[in-house]
Amino acid sequence: MSARAEPRIVDEWGWLRRAPLVLVSPRMVLEGLRDDSDEAARSRSEAVLALVLLSGIASVLWTPVAGRILNDVVLNWLDVAVWAFIGGGFYAVAFYFVGGLILQWLARAGGWISYRQARHLLAFAAAPVALSLFLVWPVRLAVYGEAVFRTGGSDRGAGNAVFVGLELLLVAWALGLLVLGLATVRSNASRSSAGIS
Repeated sequence: MSARAEPRIVDEWGWLRRAPLVLVSPRMVLEGLRDDSDEAARSRSEAVLALVLLSGIASVLWTPVAGRILNDVVLNWLDVAVWAFIGGGFYAVAFYFVGGLILQWLARAGGWISYRQARHLLAFAAAPVALSLFLVWPVRLAVYGEAVFRTGGSDRGAGNAVFVGLELLLVAWALGLLVLGLATVRSNASRSSAGIS
């Protein structure tokens, strides 16, 4: 391996390790999005892909379709996993590209965010949604089992309302990270336009 390629690999691993830290120390992670160079974007790409895909899978599991996917008696858990992965991939692509375009368009009024920064910011802001795959869904499946993916059954009522509330809190957390990220990236643009580096 050449010495020239090694720093990029280290940076990619650094961003993969740093990605979960957006949940506990968001400003430190989001400040890294200020660097919009090609090299910096490449080093973030694997972390961005992981966050976008995981949040896409979590999002597709929250849909009404997920609540009835096992109504068809020929489907099983493997089918649900494949459906969630493929459906989550479609959600992720739409979220990443269309959501990034909308975010950049909204933020462009001040002229301070690139399309790539908008997409990367969306990915890191979606970390709480991705976290639900590891925090909310295992508990939900342990409590309700297959009923989560069938119409009616034991996964309705007050218990379900608690899980929905947790999911909404994670979405609110993601929106908070998005606002913080916009402020963080904007503060860099304001300094750059003022001639302060």
